[in-house]
Formats: sequence, C-alpha cells, structure tokens
Amino acid sequence: MPQRKKKNTRKTILQLHKILGLTTGIVLFIVSITGCLWVFKEEIESFYDDYKYVNPEKKEFITASKVKNIAEQSIPNKTIHGVIYGQPNEAIEVVFYEAQPELFYQSLFLNPYTGDVIKKIDNDAGFFAFILRGHIQLWLPDAIGSRVVSYSILLFLIIMISGLFLWWPRNKKNWQQRFKFDWNTKTRWKRKNFDVHTITGFYISSFGLILAFTGCVMAFNWFYFIAYVAAGGDKAPQFITPESTVAYVDKTNNDPPYNQLIPMLYKRYKYAKSYELHYPENDTTSILVEVSNTKGLYYNMDYLFFDQNTLKEIETPSIYGKYEDAKFADKVIRMNYDIHIGAIGGIAGKIIAFLVSFICASLPVSGALLWYGRAYKNRSKSKVVKNQVLT
Repeated sequence: MPQRKKKNTRKTILQLHKILGLTTGIVLFIVSITGCLWVFKEEIESFYDDYKYVNPEKKEFITASKVKNIAEQSIPNKTIHGVIYGQPNEAIEVVFYEAQPELFYQSLFLNPYTGDVIKKIDNDAGFFAFILRGHIQLWLPDAIGSRVVSYSILLFLIIMISGLFLWWPRNKKNWQQRFKFDWNTKTRWKRKNFDVHTITGFYISSFGLILAFTGCVMAFNWFYFIAYVAAGGDKAPQFITPESTVAYVDKTNNDPPYNQLIPMLYKRYKYAKSYELHYPENDTTSILVEVSNTKGLYYNMDYLFFDQNTLKEIETPSIYGKYEDAKFADKVIRMNYDIHIGAIGGIAGKIIAFLVSFICASLPVSGALLWYGRAYKNRSKSKVVKNQVLT
C-alpha cells in the first residue's frame, strides 16, 4: 500500500511538472535567452563606448551646479535623475529619467573639465534595451508582460523543485544514468532527449533556483519583504531619503552647498570608482550621493545623505546606507541583483550565469519534446489497438 501511495504521489508531481512546464515554457525560454545576453551587457558595450572617456587634465571638474545648467539647456523640461562623476579619464554622465506620462530615459555625456557635450544616448533604444524589455515584459505592455513574467518565474521555482523530486532514481540501478550521459549508436533520440532534460536539469538546478529566487525578489514586493525578514532583517528594506534639518532658502545663490560635495568625497573615498549625485527633489529633502566602491557591482555601494544647507551627513533607517553598517540580511538583499546576473562572482560568475540561463532555456524545449514523444507514443499504441480490434 505505501508503495502504491508513493507511485501515485510521483504521478501527481509528474503531472504538475508537465502542466506547469508546458504552460510557462515559451515565457521561460524568452526570459532565459534574454537573460543570457544581458549578463555580458557591460563587457559587450565596452567595445564601442569611447564617448565615455576623455583626456585627463590637471584641474578640477566643473561644479555640479554648472553640470545641471548645461544639462537642462541640452535637454530642457526633463527631470535629471543623477549625475555620475567617474575617474579623471571618464566623462560625466547626466542621467535623465521620467516614468510618466511616458518613459524618458536618456544620458548626456559631458567633458568633466570644460562641460562640452560629448554625446547624447537614448537608454530606451538599441539592442540591450530591446533585450531588457523582452526579459522583464516579453515586449508586451508592461501591465501585462511584467505580470506574466513574474508569475512564470514564481512557477519556475515549483517546476525546479518538482523536477528534482522526479529526477531522484527509484532504485540504485538507475543512479548512474542520472549523473552522466551513456549513449551509443543504438541510443534513440527519445532517450537522448530524456537524458538532456534530466541530467542537465539536475546539474544546473541549484543555480536555476538561485536565479528564479532572485528574480522573484525583484518581481514581488511581498517576496522581497519575506526574504528580508526570513534572513533576520530588522531595518526598513525600502529606499528612504531622509529630510534635511532646515529647508533650503537661499535660492539666489549661484554656488549652492552641494557643489562642495563631490570634491569632498573624492578626498574621503579615494579608491571609489564613481560618485552619483542626486540633486535634492525639493527644499526639504536631503542630497543623496551613491559611492560605487567596485566597478560593475552594486551591493557594496555607500548611500550617503547630506543636509542641503550644512552638508552634515544624515543617517537613514533604510538598509540603503553605508555598506559598513549593513547587517547580514541587509547584505543579502543588496546583493540580489549582482547575484542574479552573476556579477557577484566576477567574470567567472557571469559565465556561470550565462551557461545556467542558456541551459534553462533548453529545458522547456527538451521538456516539450519529451511530452510530445510520450503523447505520440500513446496515440500510436491506441491506433494499433484500434486497428487490431477492427480487423
């Protein structure tokens, strides 16, 4: 009786695995393939990003207020999201971003010594913008596509877990067949396809679960909060910009206090890779500067907040503050994106993320072929039996 119950449980899980796999297959294929390509975005773009570099000079960068004036004249009536100051040989990048009434996402590159405009880039156009839209919304309207992707990734967690259950051999004799390909000239394509689906699925399952989990953290607020609390978090996991102590009142000043911030931070954080200044949104909010400590990584950035008038540093109750103050749960959440794209492990991590994404894209294909092979086999048997009865 227990054996029969176990067999029925396995059959139920197989049905669940098959139904969820067939339902989400196309979505998971697109998300996985686009994820492969996105992983090496920075490395690929580095082959044609000469406009991001300048000849270094032995003088100070232009002030943040001058950058603001130049940028607003070049792209008027649009919101400046932030200004990125890099190394002495790097151009200043002014990022414009508006989500409503329609997406506006452009970058303006300036010579940091003269303020000359080098190039204007539309970040919502081009190959990688196309890839990103496919990855997060299947090139559909955001309200529809993002939901389809989010819930498909959530179901992918169930698919992977049920797949591991089904992978587990029923007896010791089948153990070796679950770990390596054992093909010869007589091995049929159905057997090869089964091995491709099960063996490769097993080897990338742990990494696949990580990609799916980190994807769910970004896709669902409730998942994000549960993951943070489960890791032992006790801070505010959302981004919070604290208020300045005193509202900024000197609106006629052509040399606002925030002009002093970047030179000050260059001295304080000598080994930082870049500094992203966010102008205060109104007269009461603080000034945010994001200090990037490692090129290509986001988790260990320092988020610094300063009073508009005094430039006194203000603490935030959020997990997005100084990295040295981050606890274990804070670091886990802050690492989420870097883990998702493999950047946390450097170039080796990105290669792993690429390979895992590519194999994940193959699983819906091999799974569909597996289903087709079995369904076709059953139909063939039914047809043979029917013909025998008729004759």
